[in-house]
This record gives sequence, C-alpha cells and structure tokens, in this order.
Amino acid sequence: MEEKKIDVKSIVGFVLIGILLLWMIYNQTPTQEELNQEKAKKEQIEKAKQTKIPEQRTASIPQDSIAKDSTALARMRGALGAFAYSASLPSAKTGVTEIKNELLTLRIANKGGYIAEANLNNFEQFSKDSKQRVELIRQNNADLNLQFKTKDNRILNTRDLYFEPSVTKEGKNQVLTMRLKAGENQFLEYRYVMMPNEYMLDFSIRTQGLAQVLDTSKPLDLEWDMKAFRNEKSVTYENRYTELVYEYEEGKDDYLGQGKNEAEKAEGVTFVAFKQHFFTAILLTDTPFKTADLTSENLVTDEKLDTIYTKRFTAKMPLEFKGGELSYNMNWYYGPADYKILNDYKRNLDEIMPLGWGIFGWINRYIFIPMYSLLSDFIPHGIAIIIFTIIVRILMSPVTYKSYLSQAKMKVLRPEIQELGEKYKKDPMKKQQETMKLYNQAGVNPMAGCLPAVMQIPIFYALFQFFPSVFDLRQKSFLWADDLSSYDAVIHLPFYI
Repeated sequence: MEEKKIDVKSIVGFVLIGILLLWMIYNQTPTQEELNQEKAKKEQIEKAKQTKIPEQRTASIPQDSIAKDSTALARMRGALGAFAYSASLPSAKTGVTEIKNELLTLRIANKGGYIAEANLNNFEQFSKDSKQRVELIRQNNADLNLQFKTKDNRILNTRDLYFEPSVTKEGKNQVLTMRLKAGENQFLEYRYVMMPNEYMLDFSIRTQGLAQVLDTSKPLDLEWDMKAFRNEKSVTYENRYTELVYEYEEGKDDYLGQGKNEAEKAEGVTFVAFKQHFFTAILLTDTPFKTADLTSENLVTDEKLDTIYTKRFTAKMPLEFKGGELSYNMNWYYGPADYKILNDYKRNLDEIMPLGWGIFGWINRYIFIPMYSLLSDFIPHGIAIIIFTIIVRILMSPVTYKSYLSQAKMKVLRPEIQELGEKYKKDPMKKQQETMKLYNQAGVNPMAGCLPAVMQIPIFYALFQFFPSVFDLRQKSFLWADDLSSYDAVIHLPFYI
C-alpha cells in the first residue's frame, strides 16, 4: 500500500483545484427569478408607494403664490433670512429645465437645483425592445444638497430652496446656471455644462457676495444620495455588481456594498461612483474632498423576488471656503459602465470595473479586453465568445500539454512503481529512494501534473470576472439566448436551488 502515497497527493491536489473552481462558478451563478407577470405587479405597487415621497418634501415649503402676500413674505424672511429673496422670484415654483445631447437627457429642478431626472437616450431597461429608456434618476430617487449656516444662526438646506435657472450657449455647449439668490448680486450657483456626444458634463459650485450672509468659519456639507433603480433582467446579477466605488489619496481605489451594508470614511477623495451592473453615476472633483463619509445599504431582502431598487448610496463631503467664498470645479458622469468609454477619460474611472485585483485585473485589462474587442468589432458577439474561448485554450495548450504528458508518464510507470512497492514492502525508505530514482531516469516530476493546473487558476478566475462586466454583451442575442449578459431561462422550475 505504501507505493500509492505519491499518486494520492496528486489526486488530492486535483480535487482541491476542482473544488476551488466549482466554488468560483457557484458564486457567479444567478438564482431563478419570478415570472414576468409577478414582476409587473410588484413594480406597480412600489411605484405607487414612491409617488408619495415628493409630496412629503414639498409640504414644508411655501408655494410661489404665497410670495406675493406681504404677510407670508415676512414669515419667509423670518424663516429664510436673506434667502427669502429667492422665494420671491418668478422661478420660485415647481419646475424643471431640460438640457440634452445625443446620448443623455437631464432635467434640473428649480427646487434644490439638482438633477431630478437622468435618462440615457440609447439604452433600454430589462430587455431589448422594452420601449423603456434606462433612467438612472427619476421619481425623486436621488438628491444633492448643501447644508449651510447663516450669520444669523439659521440652518438651511438647498433641497428646500428655489434656484433661478438660466440657459445659454457657449459654442456647441449648453450651459445651465442655477442660482440661489440672497440678493441681485449675491448667490450660490450650480453651473452645468453639457457637451455634444458626451456622457460627462462639467459641474461647478461657487458663491458670490455671500461672505456677509453665510457663516464661513466652517465648511459646508455637500450631501449626495441615490437609490439605485433596477435596469437589468437579473436581480441577483445586478445587485451583486451594484456597489459604491471611490478613489482617494492620489490613485488608490476601494469599494463598499458587495452584498452587505457598509460605511467608510475616506480622505483625499477625487471621485465617488454609485455603480450599477452596467450603468453608473459618478461625481468627480478637481480639488480633492478633504474627507468623505460613504455608506452603502442593501435594499434587496430576497433575490427571488423582483424589486425596484437594489442599493442606497450616500456620500457626504465638506466644501471649504477660501476668502469667504466657495469655488469647486467638478464633473458629473451619467452613462454606461463600459471599460472603453471610462478608460478614454484618463481619470482612472476604469477602476470602477470589477475586473479583479492584482494579476487577475492585469490579465483582463491587457489581454482579454483588447482581444475580445478586436473580435467583436468584426463578428457577432456569440461567435466572438466561441472564438475567444478557442484562442484562450490554444494559448494555454503548452501548460495543459505538460500536465497531460506528466500524467501519461506516470501511468506508464505505475506497474514498475507497484513492483518496487512489493519488493521493498518492509523498507519504506528504500522504496522511496528507488521510486525517486525511477522518476529521475524517466524524466518525470511527480508535481508536474499539479503545477500546470494551478497555473491555470488565474486565467479561469480572470474569465469569471471578465464576462459579467462586458458591457457590449448587454441585450445581445445569439441563437436561443436573448441576452448574453444574463441567464438564459430555458424552463421555469417550481422551486429554487
């Protein structure tokens, strides 16, 4: 029996490798979802609940008609101080201003001055031909707020105050300025600049003439939060890849929210991304935020049921005064979580893609992505996947060949090893020495069969990370599969595995 020790170790090695690969495959497998009819019913119920939220926010704010009443105006001055001026303007009413280009449509609310709707013009929700555009922001699921203190000790929030909109053109660019006024030449300004054919727009926050109105001894808190809407077919997949990603301390990146509730405080933050499976909202800043309080909350309680939202993200960053005024230049990005698009901006936005860490990310970025992009530019995506897989197998063939060759040699030597076992049954040390001598004469390494298999693990793991993140596979069909980026429901079982 002693002669079987070496073979047993090899078998154990292969079993462990197989368990590891099966574990990775299991973690990437989506659960079965409910029928489409149940989804439509639950979505209608959630939408009905959601429509009540805007009413709650506007209940405490005076209406535009009240501003014309002197008594009400006096009350507003008592509540808002200098910013009662903004409530007396014609723009102090519920309304939005639209700016759009070929890719993106944004609607900015008078109340709060923030983006109330963000629609992607060329993409559809859930499935191809659904006739429902992807909407990252709608029905009050996102909010941008500045909380500040005035010289007369009032605590105000921009989400509760009315901005005055003004649209102009700078060449081909659309410029929308939203001003919260404390006087004709005293204001807090949000400035949006939309360029043609761009998902990214310039955004700036600045003040003018408010040094005597605001308490500038402490920073203002910029608060951004969003509940991420479902846009994909699979609840499981979308929730798994929905996360908060941020860059800090000059190039480091980290994430929150992979399947659990998390909170983090970071320093020197240069961008915060509320990333969904295939789409993302990103706030970037030229001047790093000194700190950022970040949270991610999982809103999916049961992945077997359809849901409207997947996660809720919040980010709170201080904006510091310089010379009694604010001046921050930033950018918004609302668009696909597509490696090629994000990488073109040269601002490390490709780091939000879940391509794997270390060598796994390196393999995806510099081998798999260029290779697959080249194939998919000329042939359909389904065929590109097949050819891509064949190429990977060919590239790995030298490694697998050595593994097969080692196994074949071991099989040939097995009778001789058994003879040595019988011959030196009572002398295990001698048996081991003669066995190793036989291996050397035959040019066989007992570990040669395991090492090539171990070397393939980074390749397989990189592939598991690569395919779920390929934006180009979204809603692309091949043969009977209508969406290569999601599961293919051949039959619906009456139970879940």
